[in-house]
Amino acid sequence: MELTQSLIPQNSISFSSSSAFTHREDTLRESDHSLSIDNLSIHNTDTDLSTAVSNENICIAGHAEQEDENAATNKESSNYADDDDLPSLSDDVDKFLSILSSLGDSPAIVPDLPDISIERFAALIEKEISKYESGSADDHHSPSFLNSVDRASKLTAALTPFSSDPHYLQALNHTSAVLHHAMSLLEDDFHSLLLSSPSSPTRLRSIATSMISSGYETECSQVFLISRRNALESSVYEQGFEKISIDEVQHTPWESLEHQIVSWTKSFRHALSILFPQERDLCNEVFQSHRAIADSIFHNLARGILIQLLDFAEAIAMTKRSAEKLFKVLDMYEALRDMIPKLEDLFVSPDSSDGNLTAEMSAVKRRLGEAVVAMFCDLESSIKGEIVKMPLIGGAVHPLTRHVMNYLKHACEYKNTLEQVFRDHRRMDRSTSGSFDEERGDGGPTGGSGGGSRNSNPLLRQLVKVTDLLHCNMEGKAKLYKDLALRSIFLMNNGRYIVQKIKGSKELNQLLGDTWCRKLSADLRQYHKNYQRETWSRVLACFKDEGLQSKGSVLKPVLKDRFRCFNTMFEEILKTQSAWIVSDYQLQSELRVSVSAVIVPAYRSFLARFSQYLDPGRQTEKYIKFGPEDLEALIDELFDGNPLSLLRKK
Repeated sequence: MELTQSLIPQNSISFSSSSAFTHREDTLRESDHSLSIDNLSIHNTDTDLSTAVSNENICIAGHAEQEDENAATNKESSNYADDDDLPSLSDDVDKFLSILSSLGDSPAIVPDLPDISIERFAALIEKEISKYESGSADDHHSPSFLNSVDRASKLTAALTPFSSDPHYLQALNHTSAVLHHAMSLLEDDFHSLLLSSPSSPTRLRSIATSMISSGYETECSQVFLISRRNALESSVYEQGFEKISIDEVQHTPWESLEHQIVSWTKSFRHALSILFPQERDLCNEVFQSHRAIADSIFHNLARGILIQLLDFAEAIAMTKRSAEKLFKVLDMYEALRDMIPKLEDLFVSPDSSDGNLTAEMSAVKRRLGEAVVAMFCDLESSIKGEIVKMPLIGGAVHPLTRHVMNYLKHACEYKNTLEQVFRDHRRMDRSTSGSFDEERGDGGPTGGSGGGSRNSNPLLRQLVKVTDLLHCNMEGKAKLYKDLALRSIFLMNNGRYIVQKIKGSKELNQLLGDTWCRKLSADLRQYHKNYQRETWSRVLACFKDEGLQSKGSVLKPVLKDRFRCFNTMFEEILKTQSAWIVSDYQLQSELRVSVSAVIVPAYRSFLARFSQYLDPGRQTEKYIKFGPEDLEALIDELFDGNPLSLLRKK
């Protein structure tokens, strides 16, 4: 019986080992064309045959004679086999199959073999295959051809239990060879259709069904997997994603990685929302009656692409953490978060032997979330590390204030995502340490929108912490100004900028709330009062009545000195503070109006009461240099950032 078994052609001879598959896969990747199963040839040595004769009492001359006999039989059969005979021959084969089926698994007798009908039937199939291979026929996946192949498959399987009989063995060899040849043809056609017409699963399904029912499931699956994997990779790469190793990512400048992240995000969303569902549908359509095969193929297809995409995301999470990377990493985090449900829908029952792809995606998402938290904390470090020894000219809004507030405004556009990230991070901290160190809510200018809300929202706590740090940093920088009035202008500029950014951002305003803004606005009013006191209280002292009169008479020398002091101080203030910068138009206007409201009425009253005591003419012009309207016009020149030339004004 060992010889008998060796003579039976095996259905997966082309792919019987992993090395054969590896070689075949490499060939497919190079050309995507040469996917045919090698034509089967039966090599029976004289020694084996003689042994078989001895053991089984079968009178078979030898391999050469066997081949001649098969060739002669085939030639004879082909001479009288006509296409019109196929229906009747098919009926004969079906009747014979019915007889064999009725015998059960252990037949006591060996029925007569309709060898002529079988030979003619096999010859007709070979004839059809020859037509297709020569190009004289096109539709080699027609129902009639596939039905004939299916019948040949059943016949081969039915003959196998009787292979110890020489006549049965000869018929088995012939039908097996024909079947293998047909499978080779169908395999090539299957591959071509997968490349050219994957949108025609009615045709692909018929070939797949025929190959699987004939015992060629492995070959069918491998051809489908390799062909579609190449096509799927090409579709992903067309979206701009380029395969890059983790090591390469670590050595690539961030500016280049930013562009690659944009392409990755686009490719990842496209793959999960469009390409994978299409492949899932194609697998289900082609392997409609074989759901397990469809699931396995799709899982392998998706996993190959997904691992490439996840490796890049993993590499980004491993890069050096810095605040500038936050927003691109958030884009990747959101893509993973949004696509996980879609992946779960595609893999209702993932192959546990290959691991759970959803779990792998979740793990990468978690690591990106950890990177986000670290990058946000890097912003705190950058604020703490911002130490300068020279004050900013003119008391303008500091670049750090602009950077931090614009950063927070942009970050809060990801409000929901950041809240989720910080909540997840908080839970992980609790699970690893058993407790969570709540940030204190006291101190600093910020009070948040309530202690309970602040403690329950980790993102709010982070925002308050950052703004507190920024406020403290600005107070430290304000001390670099020796002029106390300019110190107040600097704090007003930066405080006003912070308030305006918060009010101008719906998300920031929702998080920090009106309470926080009201507290900072109160600080701004105090800075304003400090400015008024440091700058204009000395000016107003010139208009006091004390010391101007003695025994009911105005002391002209003292009066002249008062006018002289006012002129000097006012000109100095104009010269200095016109160079100061208040870029916020509303704050600039408020400051000018408040100065005019205090100085101009007091000056007008002083002139009305005491200008008459100065001699008309040159003396009046010498001491009274400005009229009330002049003061108003000159005050409106303050905080423009351009030193005022009084000579030019005059």
